[in-house]
Amino acid sequence: MKDLILHIDHQLFTFLNGLHNAPLDFIMYWFSDRFIWIPLYAVMLGGLIYHYRKKAILLVIITAALVATTDQVSRGFKYGVERYRPCRVESAHLPKPHVINNHCGGEFGFFSSHASNTFGIALFFGTLLTQLVKRSKQILLIWAAIVAYSRIHLGVHYPFDVFCGALCGLLFGWIYLKLSLKYLASKT
Repeated sequence: MKDLILHIDHQLFTFLNGLHNAPLDFIMYWFSDRFIWIPLYAVMLGGLIYHYRKKAILLVIITAALVATTDQVSRGFKYGVERYRPCRVESAHLPKPHVINNHCGGEFGFFSSHASNTFGIALFFGTLLTQLVKRSKQILLIWAAIVAYSRIHLGVHYPFDVFCGALCGLLFGWIYLKLSLKYLASKT
């Protein structure tokens, strides 16, 4: 069964990574850049502070814990599983993927920190900010999906890396969200 999943993962990666062109390469590289999203994070934090006032202090701390958790859990899996990224020379993946700007990332790719972090943030903030922006959860989950897909497009993650990262992010996003909602309910 494991071999079948890996085979499908490799085939799907080869197909999706092969859908590249210059404009899409530029967009996906841009979507994958963590620093480009600093204004979005600032707006989300601002919305949290605006809507929740004094209660936002703990919510900001919980946000930091969420990001640290998703990031460190994915890092632990990367070094525990030791699955080479498809773009690495050590990877047995053939054909070698299309890579943009010679960027490959770290040695191991299972599972995607980008997917884990963005999906956790999307669920957490999307739910907490729904009263300010009605479709915030849907918008942020679409954003997270595009960021996650960009990792495949850039040749740095297999689809299964991204899928598992998204599940991890959603799980921890949900856990931290439930803790936050309990905190908010106790302060009313």
